[in-house]
Amino acid sequence: MAIAGQPITILGAGVGGLATALALAQKGAQVTVLEQADAIREIGAGLQISPNGAAVLRALGLSTVLDAASMRAQAVELRDGRDGDLVLRLDLARLRPQQGYHFLHRADLIDLLAKAARAAGVQIHLLQKIKTVDLSGPRPRLTTTLGTESQPSLLIGADGLHSKTRAALNGKVAPFFTRHVAWRCIIAAEPDAAPVAEIHMGAGRHLVSYPLRGGTLRNIVAVEERNAWVEESWSLRDDSLEMKLAFEDFSPRAQSWLDRAEDVYVWGLFRHPVAQVWSKTLPEGAAVILGDAAHPTLPFLAQGASMALEDAWLLADRLAKLPLAEALTAYQIARKLRCTRIVAAANGNAKAYHLSGLQRSITHTALRLGGLIAPNLALKRFDWLYDYDVTQS
Repeated sequence: MAIAGQPITILGAGVGGLATALALAQKGAQVTVLEQADAIREIGAGLQISPNGAAVLRALGLSTVLDAASMRAQAVELRDGRDGDLVLRLDLARLRPQQGYHFLHRADLIDLLAKAARAAGVQIHLLQKIKTVDLSGPRPRLTTTLGTESQPSLLIGADGLHSKTRAALNGKVAPFFTRHVAWRCIIAAEPDAAPVAEIHMGAGRHLVSYPLRGGTLRNIVAVEERNAWVEESWSLRDDSLEMKLAFEDFSPRAQSWLDRAEDVYVWGLFRHPVAQVWSKTLPEGAAVILGDAAHPTLPFLAQGASMALEDAWLLADRLAKLPLAEALTAYQIARKLRCTRIVAAANGNAKAYHLSGLQRSITHTALRLGGLIAPNLALKRFDWLYDYDVTQS
């Protein structure tokens, strides 16, 4: 595809949409991003960027701002939720140190991507909530809730879990409620908070926490199994007492964090299948999806943002090197198998964190012994994930 000067429209100014916009603009495309919100911002939350995601940010020329905005992670510690005792420590510092494993505030990542995209010439239009995406004509047709219409030649749907672009390509598929409900909040961190992600595991629930912004803040995500349905939304507030009661038998360390939680959000975790169809070529244009629109994942492997970054780089690269239809086919072939494997691994972690009874005792004992005998073995199982560099593919 002759990408220089090519007009491209992206739906969504999240991590995937902004990274794609930047990557395409750096290759000479004329990129417009349509965002439904009234400002480029993110509700307070932390995220993890593993080396495979950091490789993309560095290739986009964002090394300096990434290192300034993030904390370099040292380790992940799996702990018994009841007493806080260490079960297994995974040394993250050994993972591709030239890329690094990073903790950062989601708002900071969005901000650095938006600034770089605008500097590269990307036009970002706010208050553009999409009502319909129609792929039945010669070009994609967008209609906003305000009634305006447009027909971009290339439409990239980075419009998240409830993607209108995905629905236009695949039809609507009802998600499956996983019986997991998650709370999230950010509190002030204790002095000298170590750059370690702690996973406190209990029967039917677990809590994840790590520091942000130089150790001044602490991110908390707490997950509980329950039958009651909770809306699949990132912006639903909840009484902090509900979260505290769900984890009232956890360790004093976990309790000290939860006691300080005030501004709490809750959402239901739903399992969406990886999309069967990622793109469609039309007589005068095309549409394609990426990130959560293509392969939404549960948050138990901390790969949502890194997967979107990988998508962004590879899609831009293939569009620049191949004719349009070939580029979109090559993109799906290159990404679908890997993303499906990541989603499955995240699903597996959900079960491992919530063990109870004898199975819990046996598993924790095996993890402790394994950590003593071969401390790097557990993490080495994920070399396929963290050692991958999409910018070299």
